[in-house]
Amino acid sequence: MDKQAGAVEWFQFDFEYAYTPEQSSQEFSVVNYNTTFYQYSDENNYVFDQRGFNKFIQGEASTYLAANDSRLLLNTIVTNISYSDDGVTVYNEDGSCIQADYAICTFSVGVLQSQMISFEPELPSWKQMGIETFAMGTYTKIFLQFPPDKVFWNTSHQFFLYADPEERGYYPIFQSLDADGFLPGSGIIFVTVVQTQSYVVEAQDDATTKAEVLAVLRDMFGQDNVPDPIDFTYPRWSLEPWAYGSYSNWPPGTSLEMHENLRANVGRLYFAGEATSAEYFGFLHGAYFEGQKVAMDVANCVKSKGYGGEQHYEKLLSTTNEDEYDDANGWEVSSFLNYGSDDS
Repeated sequence: MDKQAGAVEWFQFDFEYAYTPEQSSQEFSVVNYNTTFYQYSDENNYVFDQRGFNKFIQGEASTYLAANDSRLLLNTIVTNISYSDDGVTVYNEDGSCIQADYAICTFSVGVLQSQMISFEPELPSWKQMGIETFAMGTYTKIFLQFPPDKVFWNTSHQFFLYADPEERGYYPIFQSLDADGFLPGSGIIFVTVVQTQSYVVEAQDDATTKAEVLAVLRDMFGQDNVPDPIDFTYPRWSLEPWAYGSYSNWPPGTSLEMHENLRANVGRLYFAGEATSAEYFGFLHGAYFEGQKVAMDVANCVKSKGYGGEQHYEKLLSTTNEDEYDDANGWEVSSFLNYGSDDS
């Protein structure tokens, strides 16, 4: 594959999944894309609300939490979770603990794989294998702000692809925020890297990363056309102990049964988050839908004074049978519809 074709492939696939096509399940990647973009919108929207992406979360929380509600524990680090068929106890780094009849765990795959949290008893082998089967992708946006009167790119264009002559995925895509509908007059442009490149830039200092990005921009737009930025910043998701990455991905050979083992509860400890969504993993609405579903499951358990939960598979098959694509395995939207054909 030539460098230009590699840059286009990166834009079409890695840019969405934070992994290469060879490192991803083609089957479930296609379903993941289709269920989101064809069911809801063909727009891949960028959120730049100046109030922060957590504004809607605060709005939801305000419907049942009062100001300074003692039930909401911020800056509290969980170290151990004890679970059984009778209840759950969560132990915190500060020595405090919380006891409950049921609990919902929304740790990312990255946190679960890091073993920063211990479980008592140890998670059963089927559950641990479910956790280890899936991958955690890292997706890093690197922001640069230039003097508004020295913007050097065409602000009518949103995307600029760069095909590095040596390395695929090396600062491959720049996006302008200095454009109508975004933040006109801001002088802001950002570049996205994923996985291996994310690990590199997140492990090095800002000065090194800034120099590398400027070298690419000056290669793209001309050495004398790109001034030094007036501001520069980027997150380091792979190093954040509450995240250890950005979102999950399904590796090649993954089956729906394997995912159900990631999704299933152990005793009265339930699991939710974007990673537990079979069809919307990697998306915010995946986390939202899974949270709703698990919350309803737990509410029903409380009302019935018992517990049920998700099925799991002690013995895994290498493929998923067609009859397993159902609600019980988190498959709520059919991927077998064939509109317009003779056998629909």
